[in-house]
Amino acid sequence: MEAYTRRGGAARVNAYFILTDLEGAAGIDSFTQTRPGDGYPERVEEAKRLLAQEVNACMAGIRSADPDCRIDVWDGHGPGGLNEADLEDGRYLRTGEPYKSLAGYDALLFVGQHAMAGTYNAPLCHTYSSKTIAYMKLNETFIGEFGARALIAGLQGVPTVFISGDDKAILEAQLFVPGIEAVVVKRGQGREAAVHMDRKEACRLIREGAASAVRRRPDIEPLTAFASPYCLEIGYLQPLEADAIGSDPDVEYVNDRTVRMHRTDLLQLPL
Repeated sequence: MEAYTRRGGAARVNAYFILTDLEGAAGIDSFTQTRPGDGYPERVEEAKRLLAQEVNACMAGIRSADPDCRIDVWDGHGPGGLNEADLEDGRYLRTGEPYKSLAGYDALLFVGQHAMAGTYNAPLCHTYSSKTIAYMKLNETFIGEFGARALIAGLQGVPTVFISGDDKAILEAQLFVPGIEAVVVKRGQGREAAVHMDRKEACRLIREGAASAVRRRPDIEPLTAFASPYCLEIGYLQPLEADAIGSDPDVEYVNDRTVRMHRTDLLQLPL
């Protein structure tokens, strides 16, 4: 990150990283709203606008508690979940995996988060790929995108202080970060079914929750519950060929749907 100073002398400016996904926003409960390849581009574009409203609310909340801060927003939805032009604040990030390089940030916040694959009645739940991955376990613990990325941040000393999304995603987040500030914007009733909060109310609660998270940041510890060496087990929905995993001696072919990867560095795993 760049160095930032306030007028009148050198002073550190706090920095916040917002990690977004599309499936967890209110008003979204169908994969036709999140997968451009399903043939409903107008539904995807409307979903992006819904997410942007929640991201803008989050940034407004952060700014109300820390007016001079720096805010970066990473579009973490695979095919794209935000249009930069819809953001009212912050710096839009799209390429790469910037959450793996959080040195200089003061906190991580999630907006639009969904639950991990296999979660009962969790709308649009999946882990990294809704079409190929059945589950992931890290050191024998089931883990989804929230837990993996909060851990990556935590091992860099950055606390995860806020999450908005469906009720199942919030329960999952609270297992990993018990003190996290959380806002439920919809309640899951199936893989593609949910009861949604009114849009204005959802954005109001996100704005208030983000402000509270910033104020409570010193009291929320970074997630560091997993230690090296790491074993990531990936269960796939479809069979794999044994030679598909290559010749890496630290990758174990368990069966035709399961592999285990052994690493000492968390960042060497596909998380």
